[in-house]
Amino acid sequence: MTEENLISAHEFCVYHNIGHSFILHLKEYGLVETITLEQIDYIPSEQIEKLERILRIHRELEINLEGIDTIDHMLQRVDLLQQEVIQLKNRLRLYEDID
Repeated sequence: MTEENLISAHEFCVYHNIGHSFILHLKEYGLVETITLEQIDYIPSEQIEKLERILRIHRELEINLEGIDTIDHMLQRVDLLQQEVIQLKNRLRLYEDID
């Protein structure tokens, strides 16, 4: 992963007006990944959207980290189920086209 794809955790925290400890707690829960280079924490760019969604859930709904972990797990399950529905629809379409 190149540094171009990394965002400083400090810059993210300043921009969103949150403490660095929030990022560390999310990392402890396994909700986000960080990369440490030369003692500086970075967030991979593909994690930013998820991190901002978590931050909105935390701020707007006042959900604690345990709740965020549960919500994140449920959202992942929904995504998997949606993918499965798409695959099943595609398979069904194949059988419908045969007739």
